[in-house]
Amino acid sequence: MTTATTPGHGPLTGVRVVELAGIGPGPFAAMLLADLGADVVRVDRPGGTGLAINTEYDITNRNKRSVIIDLKSPDGAARVLELAARADILIEGNRPGVAERLGVGPEACHARNPALVYGRMTGWGQEGPLAHRAGHDIGYIALTGTLGMIGSPDEPPAVPANLVGDYAGGSLYLVVGVLAALHHARATGTGQVVDAAIVDGASHLAAMIHGMLAAGGWQDRRGANLLDGGCPYYGTYETADGKYMAVGALEPQFYEEFVTVLGIPEHADARKDWTRWGELRAAVAARFKSRTRDEWTAVFEGTDACVAPVLSLREAPRHPHLEARGTFTDHGGITQPAPAPRFSATPTSVRGGPAQPGAHTADVARDWDLPELLEGLDTDGPATKGPDSDGPATKGLA
Repeated sequence: MTTATTPGHGPLTGVRVVELAGIGPGPFAAMLLADLGADVVRVDRPGGTGLAINTEYDITNRNKRSVIIDLKSPDGAARVLELAARADILIEGNRPGVAERLGVGPEACHARNPALVYGRMTGWGQEGPLAHRAGHDIGYIALTGTLGMIGSPDEPPAVPANLVGDYAGGSLYLVVGVLAALHHARATGTGQVVDAAIVDGASHLAAMIHGMLAAGGWQDRRGANLLDGGCPYYGTYETADGKYMAVGALEPQFYEEFVTVLGIPEHADARKDWTRWGELRAAVAARFKSRTRDEWTAVFEGTDACVAPVLSLREAPRHPHLEARGTFTDHGGITQPAPAPRFSATPTSVRGGPAQPGAHTADVARDWDLPELLEGLDTDGPATKGPDSDGPATKGLA
């Protein structure tokens, strides 16, 4: 027996998603759904969302289609509700109450489509004292204790771009939530609202560490623990050329191989002796400083010492392992991460570049059986004016 496949689409082929345009974690979540094969229609607004880069390079809009609808026009809400009536999932990232005020909140959408999964992406969540306050990734992870764990103890906390808050604590939890709710909706015919808050997701990511803290196995300060740089065999070290190597030799057998290959076997018994960690760190740092990053990479090649070079964003796609796996791909002249994860029966791919605002109105009108989308609709690109006053909750637009 053969297994049916949908080459170049993915396991979510046939799932329809409406994305109310925003910036940050909402678009990334919708991109992930699109990468997995969903038909994602992004509802852009006249004037755009205020992203600082050219929309042709906004990879978070790849594999999507775009229509422009002015939700503040007399028939704007009706057009979005028509899309929602034909969709499986809707994603929005406005501050609490904004979608309701615009006429496209959960109640209005569920009146048209009771099985709709309504995903809400915010920083603070739909309720709570801070729910209506502006914010950004850095503030959300600061409040949850996550930011305070990252960095050297004698320096300010290190900012992990917007990966931990916006994308890990926000987008990924929203995607898990809407897919779980979609499973429920298909089993029962009943949709629901998914409240994905970055403060919730970022806190949830630290579940193991909270357990270690309660057990006395984690100190509530930076640079004093096994996984936060406090441990000399789990961290980064500068090389002779000013670059870095990453070390993660936690288990005894990996640590033994690490100190042997590095050339400091006399420190083999310092692994569990915290009183010798300062001495061990100095020895490791001195050794790494004696050669370049590429030289050390060659030394550790083929070993189980759990050592890797710290590569830049431009270097990473050229690493032999990532090249062999196709972890990165080129599309439209842009080198970018390929869709993840991978599926044996329904492979995914980058099917299209970043959706340009309004570029797919005619196609969506045909495929979703919505000819009214073409009636007097402005399908030109966004104007130069900034975003309206109901900007995305996760990016602090006032």
